[in-house]
Amino acid sequence: MKRRSLLQASLGCSALGALGLARAASPTRFKFNLGWKVEASGAGFLLAQQRGYYRDAGLDVVIDTGNGSTGVISLVASGAYDAASADLASMIEFMVRNPGAGLQAVAIQYDQNPNAVITRKGGPVRKASDLAGKTILGQPFNASRKLFPAFAKAQGFDASGVRWENLEPGVGDTRFAKGDFDAAAYFYFTGLLNLKARGVDLATLDVYRYADFGIQSYGNGLVASTRSMANAGAMKAFVAASARGWLDAIADPRAGAAAVKAREPLMNEAIELERLRLIIDGSMKSAGTAAHGWGAATPERLQATLSETLEAFNLQSSLTTAQIWTDAFLPPAAARRLPA
Repeated sequence: MKRRSLLQASLGCSALGALGLARAASPTRFKFNLGWKVEASGAGFLLAQQRGYYRDAGLDVVIDTGNGSTGVISLVASGAYDAASADLASMIEFMVRNPGAGLQAVAIQYDQNPNAVITRKGGPVRKASDLAGKTILGQPFNASRKLFPAFAKAQGFDASGVRWENLEPGVGDTRFAKGDFDAAAYFYFTGLLNLKARGVDLATLDVYRYADFGIQSYGNGLVASTRSMANAGAMKAFVAASARGWLDAIADPRAGAAAVKAREPLMNEAIELERLRLIIDGSMKSAGTAAHGWGAATPERLQATLSETLEAFNLQSSLTTAQIWTDAFLPPAAARRLPA
């Protein structure tokens, strides 16, 4: 009986020990927000999740959708999410209006700014300066609308006379397709493919991408809070796995589009593949990423991002680039090199 009791006690201790090891090895929960609905802009993150890169890095990543940069930035600041894909200009505005928010970008998603204004060929807008005084579709939370004054200044016209139409994006897309507005402010890849889905021939449109018209600001980055960055191991693991997912999507856009379809079965995979290629070619493959790899930032571009944002949003601030950016969580450059 004593031997049996000793054996049972030994087995019990072994089981508890195994449970302890299992708990110690359990993945770290990490909540991430795409900043927008499920579409090709989230392909790299969804592919990283599908291929187990987050799991292999010791993370249990939850990926949720958002409703624009302004909303998700506040959610990261509140601690509801560990990180989000968000427009850096919107992050800077939030930090100015909320001193001590403790937000930083930990990786750059879009090296070339995707904000744009889309117009119809043959319409009243023949050049960028013709947008002065026109009616433009764009919601108050829309990053392209927010950064429009910087774009206007770079083109030498006054942005104050523009009349903005604030409509729910889906309704706005339909009305623009019917010809109700002179122009629409979007991320170029969102606008073009949304309009195509509504029967608009893309050959009939002109796209004024801010990056092509004097704007040096970065686009979206991975925005994190002081609280979430305190777990440096988890943040490094997340950024490294996300970089790996995006490099895979760049190398094989079809796999990225398939990951989007797997997450949201109602999506049109062909449309998302086209959107992803627009994203890769227009915002990710650039001289900057060729030189520094995915996710990196340079002091000059960071300063331009800060200066253009403060001026466009009419903000006064002593923020520095060190307060809005850190490269402490980036993997080595070799792990971020874009595929040839």
